[in-house]
Amino acid sequence: MKKCLYILFIPALVLLFSCSSKQTVETRTISNEILKDKIAGGWAGKMIGVTYGAPTEFRAQGKTFEEPINWIPADVKGSKWQDDIYVQLSFLMAMDKYGIDAPAKKFQEIFAKAGFQLWHANVQARKNFYDSIFPPQSGHPDYNIHADDIDFQIEADYIGFMCPGMPQTANKIADKIGHIMNFGDGVYGGIFVGALYSAAYFENDISKIIDQALLSIPAESDYSKIVKDVILLHHHYPADWRAAWAELEAKWGKEQICGAGSKFNIDAKLNGAFIVTGLLYGDGDPGKTLEITARCGQDSDCNPSNAMALLGVIKGFSALPVEYRDAVKAMGDTIFVNTNYSFNKAVDKSFQYAQKLAVENGGESTDKELKIRVQEPQAFALEVAFPKLVFDKRINVSEKSVSKKGNWVNSTKPKDTTKVEFTSQAVYSATANDELSFEFEGTGVSLVGNWFKDCGKADVFVDGGFKRTIDCYFNFANQQHENMDLFHITNLPVGKHTIKVVVKGEKRPEALAANVYINEILVFKTADKISDNFKFSFQK
Repeated sequence: MKKCLYILFIPALVLLFSCSSKQTVETRTISNEILKDKIAGGWAGKMIGVTYGAPTEFRAQGKTFEEPINWIPADVKGSKWQDDIYVQLSFLMAMDKYGIDAPAKKFQEIFAKAGFQLWHANVQARKNFYDSIFPPQSGHPDYNIHADDIDFQIEADYIGFMCPGMPQTANKIADKIGHIMNFGDGVYGGIFVGALYSAAYFENDISKIIDQALLSIPAESDYSKIVKDVILLHHHYPADWRAAWAELEAKWGKEQICGAGSKFNIDAKLNGAFIVTGLLYGDGDPGKTLEITARCGQDSDCNPSNAMALLGVIKGFSALPVEYRDAVKAMGDTIFVNTNYSFNKAVDKSFQYAQKLAVENGGESTDKELKIRVQEPQAFALEVAFPKLVFDKRINVSEKSVSKKGNWVNSTKPKDTTKVEFTSQAVYSATANDELSFEFEGTGVSLVGNWFKDCGKADVFVDGGFKRTIDCYFNFANQQHENMDLFHITNLPVGKHTIKVVVKGEKRPEALAANVYINEILVFKTADKISDNFKFSFQK
């Protein structure tokens, strides 16, 4: 997952862990050999899938990818540079250092301070850490416009790997970790894939695994609805995944906040639907599953990574194609970038944590096998980041409707990029009390600008009322970012509103200057969602 950018909320998430005392608790036994083999299959699947799809990533937006995919197993060595792997390894590092039950802030800190690069909800959570915004606020729609993005979905695998047959335990961990960077459907994506793996230790039927995983997320959520749509489409077009894809795209393809107004879609639910598409139409075949999932497009390295990981858990590492196994073994002790983890260590530690969690939840561990008290799935309560919020228009700061007072300067790149090239047009100012304002009609607005090493602070006002001070400085992991959400607000009353930015002329000590760069303004409105009204062609 790489590159783009946008929120609201409903009451805080509640885990429903109340089970009837009369409910029969099933115990399942799995040999240590099989358990470890399945964990290895999961991690190998992540590495295989992400490298398989990497050359196709976002090359097909709103369409299927039809060019040749020239992957060879040896390409798996490139997984050491992939955020699908290294982010969740940083969470394992936090568990090693602070324990499974450590507060979410400790997990946020480990990955915020890591040297690897981040994007979307993850990079916003990193910036939030340095702006003293900690979980769960760091992933909340008020502070993270990427709340529905794919981030947690691509990095929750380790949770499912270490929770065989224990979806409630997986949910508890996911609640804490997922809200570091996501909210609502963004969190449900991670819960769903974690629940897939949890179920796959004791079930081989992919359709049944998907049905069981759905029980861990609220049925009212859009994420649940889109997965059920894929299941329906698979029944109607059992041999034609492209026909199913076309109907899915028509119904859900424009339902995103990040990338609003474009074909770019990194939303968790659409990409999650592509995972399920690949799994159902792939029929358990690794090559077929990889190809279909990648050809669905959008974040087409992350989606094959999740799909192949599930096959890895179902089949076990020992049953994967020999050329896949050999490629993974060849880099078994290779350290993933900016972590202290290799494939072999990830397998060993996940195995140890699985044993620990099973025992803590009433199971038994011996040197030969693990007895697990299997848990019934329990769904999260509903939380929605952007209820009925849709994109309306974008306004470039050069337009006359944008009022500027003071010494704003036109710029196409920052003064000091240091090996980083930026192309976005912006206006910037470092002069205290310089103002930029815009009147709009809608229910939400996002102020888009740049996070650079020469950036400083500004105050934001909406309808004349002070909202908060923003700090645009960013220089972490050799990254700077353009076209980022500097400030947003949603759930405004229908009608006319004004947003105003006042430059403070202040900066943090490490910043090179106090510039505030502004590129454009995105306006949102409240409307019925397309997916609420759209019927598939065969239902009309």
